[in-house]
Amino acid sequence: MEYILCAAVWVDDGQEHSSQPVATGFVVGGYRHHNIINGVLAGVYPHWKETRRTGSYTQGFVTSIGRFVDRAEGMRVAKAAGQVETEATDLYSEDLY
Repeated sequence: MEYILCAAVWVDDGQEHSSQPVATGFVVGGYRHHNIINGVLAGVYPHWKETRRTGSYTQGFVTSIGRFVDRAEGMRVAKAAGQVETEATDLYSEDLY
C-alpha cells in the first residue's frame, strides 16, 4: 500500500533530470517544507534560488513508491493508508508527524 514518506518540494526548472519522479525539474525532500525552503535561503541548494523567486515550485510529498504528490493528492494517499483521520483536503507535514 502506498503511503506518505516525507515532505517535498518540486522545483520545475523546465529541464529533465535523471532519476526524478517528475517529468521536468527536481524534487527535494525533507522533514518539513520550511526546512527545505530554509535550505534554499541558506545556500544549500544554490541552483534553486532563481527558480524559487519565479514561483516555479510546488509543495507536496514523496510517497513510498517514489511518486511526488501535491498537498491534495497527498491527503488522499495519507487517508487511504490510515496515516491521518481528518476532513481536511490538503495535507501538511504537521498532520503526519
